[in-house]
Amino acid sequence: MKERLQCDFLLVRYVPDPVRNEFVNIGVLLREAGRADGALLRFTKDWARVRCVDPDADIEMLEGLESELRERIGGELAPGKPLMQVLEDSLSNAIQITHPKAYLAESMQAGIEDLMRIYVEPRKREAAARRSGRQAIHAQMRSQFERAGVWDLMRKRIAVSAYTRPGDPLRIDCGYRPNGIIRMFHAVSLEGDPDLPKVLAFSVPTIREGVARVEKAGLELTAVVEPIAEVSHDRNDPERVEQYRFAIETMEAQQIRVLTVGDLPRIAETARRELRV
Repeated sequence: MKERLQCDFLLVRYVPDPVRNEFVNIGVLLREAGRADGALLRFTKDWARVRCVDPDADIEMLEGLESELRERIGGELAPGKPLMQVLEDSLSNAIQITHPKAYLAESMQAGIEDLMRIYVEPRKREAAARRSGRQAIHAQMRSQFERAGVWDLMRKRIAVSAYTRPGDPLRIDCGYRPNGIIRMFHAVSLEGDPDLPKVLAFSVPTIREGVARVEKAGLELTAVVEPIAEVSHDRNDPERVEQYRFAIETMEAQQIRVLTVGDLPRIAETARRELRV
C-alpha cells in the first residue's frame, strides 16, 4: 500500500459580517508537511452558497483573489514570510483563513479534491442548472482558460478607468498581451444583460485610444455570447431573434469581435500558444 503524504490544510472563508460570524468556506490550501513549496490552492467555482449569505457579494473580486493568492504563495513561501503571514497580508476583512490542520493524502491532487468535497462543496448539485446569463458564460470561459493552463497568467477584472478616465466603473473579465496587441475577453449575455452590448460598443473606442496611449499597443476586444438557440428556443420568435442580431451588429460595428461559448476551446488554445504554455 502506498504510503500517504503527511500534509496540513487551511480553509479560506468568506465572512460578510464578522459581528454575526456567519461564514462560507470558499477554498482550500493544501501543503506537504515540512515543505516550503508545492502548495496547492483551489477556490470553488459555484458561488451559490456565498450568494445565500450575501446577495451583494463581489464574486469577480473573489475569483480574482484566487489568482492573487497563488502568485503570492509561489513568490514568497520559500525563503520569505511564513505562509500564514503571506495569506493574511493578502486578505480583505471579509476573508479569513483557518489555522492549519493535519491531513494524510494519497497525493496532493487527490487530497485537495477530497478536501474540497468535504469542506467547500459538500452538497454539490448540478452547477449548470443554477447558472444563467453572464455568470454561466464567465464560468465556461474561465474553465476553458484553466484547461489550457493560461488562466493564472491572464489579467483579471481589468479596470478600463486606466485607459478612459477615473471613475469609469467598467471592468473587462480578463485579457493578456502576446506581443503588440492586448487581447481582452468579456462575457456578454444577450438574454440576461440586454444593455451590456451597447455599453461595450459605446466604451470601446475610448478604451482602444487609451490602450494605444498607455500600453503602446492595439486592442482586440472579444465578447463571448450564448448561441442564438439558448437565447430563443423558438427561432420563429422574430422579436428575440431581432434583439439578438441587433446586439451582435451593435458590437461588431465598433470592431468588437463576437464569438459564442462554442468557440471557447479555440480561443483558449490560441492563448496557450501565444503565452507559450
